[in-house]
Amino acid sequence: MIKQPNSRMCFICGMKNIGGVHVSFYEPGDGTVLARFTGQEQHQGYPGRFHGGVIAGILDETLGRAIRLEHGDDVWGVTVELTVRYRKPVPVGVELQAVGRIVIERQRAFEASGEILLPDGEIAAEARGKFVKLASSVVAQFDPEVEEWRVWPDEE
Repeated sequence: MIKQPNSRMCFICGMKNIGGVHVSFYEPGDGTVLARFTGQEQHQGYPGRFHGGVIAGILDETLGRAIRLEHGDDVWGVTVELTVRYRKPVPVGVELQAVGRIVIERQRAFEASGEILLPDGEIAAEARGKFVKLASSVVAQFDPEVEEWRVWPDEE
């Protein structure tokens, strides 16, 4: 399984963001992006449960990263629209997974769908999004060295 890069300060994938979720992303080779994460107390809304906005953020990044499967760092997915359906409470303190995939790809945009899975495999939340394809240089002043954009080792 190929591990995707993370950054330094992104709220979802930033490995040095002390309030961030520290989500790791992988390419299992089946046309999906797999995210692994464990929520902490600062990510909760109701006690012991992820805040819905954080769940939306995790799904947003998982779906947006699906474009990397074909385009690597050359093309980034920038969210135009995101719809989330919450089905079950999402606990903090346990390892969870999210899965994302492209369902429609066009020349300048794509649509993706995905889910957050509970440890027993049940779907806790699902999303569908529309993204525009942009070069990283258009998205932001992004310096890979400054942002520490690299594959970080998995924590033990």
